[in-house]
Amino acid sequence: MPNHRNSLKIAPRSKQEGVVLYVAMVMLILLALIGIVGMQVAALQEKMSASYRNSALAFQRAERQTRGVECYVESQVNGEAMPTGCITVTVDSACDLDFDATNWAQERSLSEIASASARSIGKCIAGSTDLGMGVKPESEEANPIYQITAYATDFDSNPTADAAIDTIFRP
Repeated sequence: MPNHRNSLKIAPRSKQEGVVLYVAMVMLILLALIGIVGMQVAALQEKMSASYRNSALAFQRAERQTRGVECYVESQVNGEAMPTGCITVTVDSACDLDFDATNWAQERSLSEIASASARSIGKCIAGSTDLGMGVKPESEEANPIYQITAYATDFDSNPTADAAIDTIFRP
């Protein structure tokens, strides 16, 4: 009867090549590379989320700037005292066909922090000018309609992002 215990023969130590050591080293190198790539991805995601946060903060500040100008315009139209939080601006009442909110915003710089523009465009739309945009009824004044454009940055000191908002406001 054959002895199965002795049928499995292991090569003597002098003939072993150490392949396990090489395989383990290759696996360790691969794991190290995967770890390095993972850290780079995490760092990139952190930068992207910070940029998104700063852009959102700049947008919120521009929106607050817009609401402050709307508050001022509404108090002027209604002849009321200006509430706290309103932002005073000079309202331009000329029908300016050359005004472009995008160009206006691009002329701003990060050092400007925040600014706003308000234009009364009701008479331009209702036909009170020679622009041919409508006919003004004889018995009715033009609607008080305003174009409000605001610009803001994310932080007052060392800003990294900016945003602009252009709205049409009817008090």
